Amino acid sequence: MLPSYAGPLETTWYYTFRILCGLILVFLIAPILVIIPLSFNAEPYFSFTPGMLSFEPDAFSMRWYEDILNNKQWVHSAKNSIIIAFFATILATTLGTLAALGLSRPEMPYRGIIMGMLISPMIVPLIISAAGMYFFYSEVGLTQTYLGIILAHAALGTPFVVITVTATLTGFDQSLIRAANNLGASPTYTFFKVTMPLITPGMISGGLFAFITSFDEVVAVLFLSGFEQRTIPRQMWAGIREQISPTILAVATILVLISVALLATIELLRRRNDRLRGIV
Repeated sequence: MLPSYAGPLETTWYYTFRILCGLILVFLIAPILVIIPLSFNAEPYFSFTPGMLSFEPDAFSMRWYEDILNNKQWVHSAKNSIIIAFFATILATTLGTLAALGLSRPEMPYRGIIMGMLISPMIVPLIISAAGMYFFYSEVGLTQTYLGIILAHAALGTPFVVITVTATLTGFDQSLIRAANNLGASPTYTFFKVTMPLITPGMISGGLFAFITSFDEVVAVLFLSGFEQRTIPRQMWAGIREQISPTILAVATILVLISVALLATIELLRRRNDRLRGIV
């Protein structure tokens, strides 16, 4: 709140700053919010009809959501997205957690260089990574296979796990591990009983980020997948190129809701992690 002793300049900046933040939020969110009402359009258009603008009940329909369930390609793509995202998340979470544990050790040499290499998929333009994966996977026969796409998505999701788990380990008390070792616990037992319970929020957060990355990724899928491995983003891309249908808007609305739910879960886990670490 604005303090009672604030002068005219501070008061002006107080309200100006909040107005600017609101405008930036609208600029970022408005394109997404427009999609939601358009997905209920009764007509096969990507624009608001006069009936929608006047809120006529007949101008709104669930036909495009029903089309998702009745269209075999959309159902097949949804199954592929869930299966690929699930296994890619498991692999990315496992590899990212192991990498973060290694980077957290004080005796680890060249930590900065290794960290930069691990998070490079987040920095390098995605089309470059996808092209490199295509040429590499072509040599080993992994193009147009589920395994190839899972490995590609795991590579793209691992940096998120590394970052979140590393951030969790920043406040980790290493004396707990030394105490467990002094009491005769094996490294495996110490990890599952001491380390893992404390870093679980970071692992889950990173896993959710990896899941979102895999579920929404389209560039690598365009390079690596065949017709059988088509995911929801690939199906949306094909739908825009081949046959424009508001079904794409309905699918986009569902993806937005899924993303919001996952991000809300991540925020709850972050707050829980802060409470465990005594920050809040």
